[in-house]
Amino acid sequence: MDDRITLAHGAGGSQTSYLIDKVFKKNLSNPFFTADDASVLPRPEGKIAMSTDGFIVSPPFFNGGNIGKLSVCGTVNDLSCMGARPLYLTCSFIIEEGLEISLLEKAVESMAKTAEESGVVIVAGDTKVAGKGQVDKLFITTTGVGEVLPGVDLSGANAKTGDKIIVTGDIGRHGCCILLSRDDYGIDADVKSDCAPLWKSVERALNAVPDIHVIRDATRGGVGTVLYEIAAQSSVGIKLVSSAVPVSPEVRGVCGLLGLEPLYLACEGTLVMITPPDKADLLLETLHKQPYFENAQIIGEVISEDVGHVVTETEVGTETYLPKPGNELLPRIC
Repeated sequence: MDDRITLAHGAGGSQTSYLIDKVFKKNLSNPFFTADDASVLPRPEGKIAMSTDGFIVSPPFFNGGNIGKLSVCGTVNDLSCMGARPLYLTCSFIIEEGLEISLLEKAVESMAKTAEESGVVIVAGDTKVAGKGQVDKLFITTTGVGEVLPGVDLSGANAKTGDKIIVTGDIGRHGCCILLSRDDYGIDADVKSDCAPLWKSVERALNAVPDIHVIRDATRGGVGTVLYEIAAQSSVGIKLVSSAVPVSPEVRGVCGLLGLEPLYLACEGTLVMITPPDKADLLLETLHKQPYFENAQIIGEVISEDVGHVVTETEVGTETYLPKPGNELLPRIC
């Protein structure tokens, strides 16, 4: 068989069957993965959360991950932010004619590994092959269903005056990594994406502090955009202490060279959590014991003034508004 994707791989014949058997079924097989037109699944007893996301990251393979890992992490983490245990994922592949099958399999292997770590099963999928130049190597869309934990109520509209704001790790690494992977600027810096599946760590945090008010995934637009969205949803102001925001030296250095704001760079393994002030220390202590959250830190609080704005306390003690996110955030990650 060919070692690269051809249009015949998407035509429904023998080469399609080969691709399904030797790449997808080989790596994603589980009791719910079926050759029928739809997967039949047990129904959760409680509320469900559902999310879908498309992934067109360029380049599709980067330091710390690839589009396959990212496609599972992105949807699993979105469900996690609603307090939902991920149960099922579906996936849709649009593959460019000419892509090496070995690269496709590498991405699918990463999906399988990440799904196993998350405790989610991939139950259905679809494959299309686009002509050369119609897509950039590989696009993946995933849809996920999760079961919301009893008693959990998470929403960007739940932030209350006095609440503490926590980030679960240093910020901006994914966006910075993707920017460097494109090699447009000739900057030599070892920045690894924080791409990670976060459900199990989120579950332990919710078990310790069930009344967390908000959890948000700081992906496209980064922490700064998320905080502006929460301020608008909850009709509150947000005050940040800039010196408390964790940024790795590598990311800070790249941002300094290019004039970028780390608060607006994408994260793929860092969350924003907003919690009642009397639970902040317990939550922080719990987070520090979880994978991926060892560097969690309180970075600010919710205030009643400056509604709809994010105010930053600078290192010299003055206060200023964090500029609102613009129409085009760089680097573009999808």
